[in-house]
Amino acid sequence: MSLITDYDSLLFDLDGTVYRGGDAIPGAVEAITSSGLPALYVTNNASRAPEVVADQLRGIGLSGVTPTDVMTSAQAAVTLAAAEIDPGSRVYILGTRAFRDLATAAGFIVVDSADDEPVAVLQGHNPETGWRQLSEAALAIQRGARYFVSNLDTTLPMERGLLVGNGSMVAAVVSATGVTPKSAGKPGPAMFHQAAKLLGARKPLAVGDRLDTDIAGGNSAGMDTLQVLTGVSGHHDLVYAVPEQRPTFIADSLSSLNDSAAVLRPGAQGGFTARLHGDTLIIEGGRPDSTPVQALRTAVEISWSPGSVVSGVRAVSDVAKQVLDQWW
Repeated sequence: MSLITDYDSLLFDLDGTVYRGGDAIPGAVEAITSSGLPALYVTNNASRAPEVVADQLRGIGLSGVTPTDVMTSAQAAVTLAAAEIDPGSRVYILGTRAFRDLATAAGFIVVDSADDEPVAVLQGHNPETGWRQLSEAALAIQRGARYFVSNLDTTLPMERGLLVGNGSMVAAVVSATGVTPKSAGKPGPAMFHQAAKLLGARKPLAVGDRLDTDIAGGNSAGMDTLQVLTGVSGHHDLVYAVPEQRPTFIADSLSSLNDSAAVLRPGAQGGFTARLHGDTLIIEGGRPDSTPVQALRTAVEISWSPGSVVSGVRAVSDVAKQVLDQWW
């Protein structure tokens, strides 16, 4: 039985899960389309408006996607700020025009300088952010402005690799002010709860590529989670994952959405066995057609067991050595 028959909706991350940069990840569009489930695209990338994201998704073949099928962390940040500061308040936006437009639509007055006495700073990813903008934000916060951010992702997956993410830019402001912001995006549960509410979902499956945001966020919202190995977090990251970042299921890509829950859940498979020798995880066995992800699911059943302490992984059979060479 297919994994998705157990769920009533799908909450997808985008970068590293559905697409990488501007290109669809192989098999992703076909898997989403064939699932037949309502879907919402929940992204920590605050740089683009939902309309732009929806247009990109239609451009890669998801023809029925509309802006209401997208939830960005910029939207979540504005919602978070609106719950804590009065309508009509002045705010400084460290982000794109789309972020400014969302704040204006929510009833805030967007200003361009700390000298305009904003009561809050809202920060999201913007490739054009530089020293001047960061300094204005720091000045406003030093003068008492509340500090909200869309997300804390330190990196952003793109075609060329992992680029600087919003969290890395936030770190500069935190360093200059000593103020820790309130983050609206993943790994907090708010976006997942909002997304499920919009879909009217009772049992959604959260799907992503990054353990410390997508999976941790879905887990914190009390949802089952599916980790795909097409983005930031790889095989080794999963072996050493802390409890709050451990997914319910593990797949190579979205193409595995129609695999069974039994296959995707951590546990011995592919003829592999795993055991601890001291603090070294030993993987052995396997068959000629066994895969790296089968070895991974076998491994994490042991490394995630209560009381396990793992400092290294070692393959002792020829097949195990071959597949572990493909881990990243």
